[in-house]
Amino acid sequence: MADILEFEGYQVARAADGAVGLAAVESVQPALVLLDMRMPVVDGWEFARLLRARGHVVPILVMTAAQDARRWAQEIDAAGYVPKPFHIVDLLDAVARFVDPTPPPPVQ
Repeated sequence: MADILEFEGYQVARAADGAVGLAAVESVQPALVLLDMRMPVVDGWEFARLLRARGHVVPILVMTAAQDARRWAQEIDAAGYVPKPFHIVDLLDAVARFVDPTPPPPVQ
């Protein structure tokens, strides 16, 4: 997923778990968070709570295969959700609602 977004011109920061994700938000200051609700260490609910408790105002897109995706997104006041499995076009459309891709530098 990150490779696809990077190919489309988005700058992507990856995090293996919720704790690493929270640390990344401090240094990267993202325009959007793609959030898996069932992450190790810090799950999606706790991630969203801690993110907001630290004063970060950033849209969150929940990404989950759970049938409760919509409800889970509402529980954390996410901007939206992308149910898994998803088509690449659906992911790109969802991300584009919040972030414009950065054009790649010209080839010299």
